[in-house]
Amino acid sequence: MTETPTRPAPRPRPKRGEGQWALGYREPLNKNEQSKKDDNPLNVRGRILDIYSKRGFDSIDPADLRGRFRWMGLYTQRAPGFDGGKTATVPEEELDDRYFMLRVRSDGRLLSPAAVRALGTIGQDFARDTADVTDRANIQYHWIRIEDVPAIWDRLDEAGLSSLEACGDSPRPFLGSPVAGVATDEIIDGSPALEEIFDRYIGNPDFSNLPRKFKTAVTGHPSHDVSPETNDVSFVGTVHPEHGPGFDLWVGGGLSTNPMLAQKLGVWIPLADVPDVWEGVASIFRDYGYRRLRSRARLKFLVADWGVEKFREVLETEYLQRALVSNPSPVSPVGHRDHIGVHDQKDGKKYVGVAPTAGRVSGTMLVQLADLMAEHGIAGARLTPYQKIVLIGVEPAAVEQVVEALDVIGLSARPSNWRRNTMACTGIEFCKLAIVDTKERARRLVDSLEQRFPELDTPITVNVNGCPNACARTQVGDIGLKGQLVMHDGEQVEGFQVHLGGATGLEANFGRKLRAHKVTSAGLDDYITSVVTSYLADRTEGETFSAWVHRADEELLRGERQLAASAS
Repeated sequence: MTETPTRPAPRPRPKRGEGQWALGYREPLNKNEQSKKDDNPLNVRGRILDIYSKRGFDSIDPADLRGRFRWMGLYTQRAPGFDGGKTATVPEEELDDRYFMLRVRSDGRLLSPAAVRALGTIGQDFARDTADVTDRANIQYHWIRIEDVPAIWDRLDEAGLSSLEACGDSPRPFLGSPVAGVATDEIIDGSPALEEIFDRYIGNPDFSNLPRKFKTAVTGHPSHDVSPETNDVSFVGTVHPEHGPGFDLWVGGGLSTNPMLAQKLGVWIPLADVPDVWEGVASIFRDYGYRRLRSRARLKFLVADWGVEKFREVLETEYLQRALVSNPSPVSPVGHRDHIGVHDQKDGKKYVGVAPTAGRVSGTMLVQLADLMAEHGIAGARLTPYQKIVLIGVEPAAVEQVVEALDVIGLSARPSNWRRNTMACTGIEFCKLAIVDTKERARRLVDSLEQRFPELDTPITVNVNGCPNACARTQVGDIGLKGQLVMHDGEQVEGFQVHLGGATGLEANFGRKLRAHKVTSAGLDDYITSVVTSYLADRTEGETFSAWVHRADEELLRGERQLAASAS
């Protein structure tokens, strides 16, 4: 009898590389990586100045238009006439308008009255009076013509500002504490570190080709006012029992379609060492980041795979060549601090935080703000990660006059909960990724909720996003709204998937999603009214909206049943 020969066990397939440079995986390249290999995106500045601005939109190389322009803070905006259903189905080139969105970095800087005026006049002269404050503390313009970009850059240069690497696979605009150097309860001022990081690394070819965007935050304020949980790298003020004030290091935060909260290393870093540590973290991302698939090319995926212990080991041994000092991570606060209202400074002056509605301002409003600042001798303004503006260095005797003047131009220092705590991304008005309207919808929502809950006694945040990318930090809002098309009476209409009970700080978590639950844009006001009414009726003493959501009955959260408010 002939025996059947035994087949050898199959060899395990070699693990496919993730595009990690440090491990030798440099091929094959996806479209984005090939474009960066073909030409360093920083070189596009010269072509904009010497060719495109002179010859016009039609002269722009497509690889520059849809790729390298981002390193200069430029994106084509959405062409008119395409509804949300076309967002993912129409070829990219058809969605391109002949105008650009332009982002201008602030990087935690104190903006002088002259700088605020420059930002305003750019909006008036070149952007059809647009200007929005984003949750990356940028000013964002629309309707920019390529022919006008050199003049805009000249004006920014004169104001000490820049759009360099405001977008792209680069170190995106930094978040700094809006009250750095002046708050009475500040642990440490991180502004010098941000300035040093900017000077060393922005526009540096060694860091202009990262796997994807790289978001930085630095704060020495105990309120953690820069959303450190949601950034790639954050330096958070802490105190060492022997060495004094310094910073802990948090890495790997990010939202979008795979949200992850940053992991805390539990270290103490002196202010002078922050730029070197930043370089180490950015270098790990550059060298070990997953470049093969764009969907996995953020630092958070590497941190999740490695774990914080390995990340620290690689940082210390391969990049810093020294050990970091261990120190327990600082205690997280409840909620976030947006610095709205009038507050004391260390020097006896006041700072005043004001709330544009969903970040929407205008060039004219910024010019008016600059006039007001100059008239009252206000030192400067800072933009915040919550789409707000904080005025620094207000004389105590002038506070009431300043607050009244701010109200006149539409910037309230004493806003309602809803005006204070509602954020919105750009939305379908200008963004090629968006599916629904956000800015105008948020404005109408605020107006409605102010009428329905005029004296709300507890903060409730609303984050409105036009697509799944979470630019308005959908998953960490009390009420997070992710734009999508939903079915209503047999038709597709604008609507939202709802995330409830998200938070940063001590209660940091991602909002609760309800299975198969969608809300139409038209029905949004009534839905939020139902949920908030139930919360006010059912909450316990001191219970936050987020805490209530995570114990509440699902039918209350769906708005299918509403508890009546108590008579008391």
